[in-house]
Amino acid sequence: MYNECLRQGVFPKRRKIAKIIPISKPGKENSEEASKYRPISLINIGGKVLEKALINRINYHVYSTDYLNHNQYGFTPQTSTIDAIKAATEFIEEGFRRGEVTATVSLDIEGAFNSAWPPSVLYNLQECECPRNLYNLTRNYFSQRTATMSNNNIKLERIVTKGCPQVSHCGPGLWNIFYNSLLKLKFLKRTKVIAFADDILLLTRAKTVREIENIVNIELRKISAWAKHNKTRFNDQKSKVMLMTRRKRRERKELEIYLNNKPLKQVNNLKYLGVIIDSKLTFIDHIKHVTEKCTKLIFTLKIG
Repeated sequence: MYNECLRQGVFPKRRKIAKIIPISKPGKENSEEASKYRPISLINIGGKVLEKALINRINYHVYSTDYLNHNQYGFTPQTSTIDAIKAATEFIEEGFRRGEVTATVSLDIEGAFNSAWPPSVLYNLQECECPRNLYNLTRNYFSQRTATMSNNNIKLERIVTKGCPQVSHCGPGLWNIFYNSLLKLKFLKRTKVIAFADDILLLTRAKTVREIENIVNIELRKISAWAKHNKTRFNDQKSKVMLMTRRKRRERKELEIYLNNKPLKQVNNLKYLGVIIDSKLTFIDHIKHVTEKCTKLIFTLKIG
């Protein structure tokens, strides 16, 4: 049956019915906003098996052809958060050695996996010359999808036209294919973009603050144009920018960086993949944070 699905490019409709389980995000349990929930999609075992068969074959193709950008460290074999953080710190350290300043922009995409636009995923599959039967099966997988959610005696059902289902086998692989076109944008030589799944850092080095402002704003306009073209959006309220330098001379430290025509909040440290990065790359803030967590844990164990 599964081989026939692969040959004909058909994902059975009954296998595409997802049951939505809303799970509150950590720290947002008391929030009244609908965005506090992470919608977990559950499909039957038969659908999961077919998803696994599909994404394994797609991943084999994209990895064997070296299609995916090497700056994507999430859901990629033999890479981890450590590799992503190491790539970022090496780029920043090189700028320090050259006496340059670095602007680090942490970008937050609205909805993350839920924002993946199927036509863009399919376009990228065509671009990487994905085998026709896998392409047809993926196209059929995105069509006529439905999601149901039950609460007490109320049951809601909706047609799903966007996004990669959370906790699905296909989600991570299809997300990397969707995001790949962003990482392949023609950024300037002074810029490096590092991604771990949907967590993205834009790093830019320059000799002066004014120069770095101009370069970062140019790069963010490219990213905004990509987001508009792919029917998604970066959150200017949650995205942040930080100026990193070890120069002791007096110079302007304020950055005027814009995303969606709105100024980004400038911070002295930001958290990326669980690590707190400060403006001088000393990791003092991260050590303090970990120390405080350990102290609370030891105190709790002692009381217990």
